[in-house]
Amino acid sequence: MDTKLLISEAKARFNHNSAKAYLKEKYETRLIIAEQGGLWRANLETINFLNGSTAEFVILVDTFENPVEVNRKELLQKLVETYDTVMREWYNEWIDLEKKR
Repeated sequence: MDTKLLISEAKARFNHNSAKAYLKEKYETRLIIAEQGGLWRANLETINFLNGSTAEFVILVDTFENPVEVNRKELLQKLVETYDTVMREWYNEWIDLEKKR
């Protein structure tokens, strides 16, 4: 095998992995929102907990490890909206990246 080809493929893999890592960092920070006196991560764990609970108000630990009482439905709605929007944008940018591969 040609060493120039091997070097070229290694650089391409490195560039692709760097771009993937950049996308992950870019969009994971956008999944964090300030709402109802706390800082929340719009992730599946939090969304599923809020969705599964039936209480009007629940106490959750935010990203700063502080317990905060929140209106479950309002926080759930905001987290789902944020998650859907950010994940759709991340997915679209990921598809574009994969096409360039």
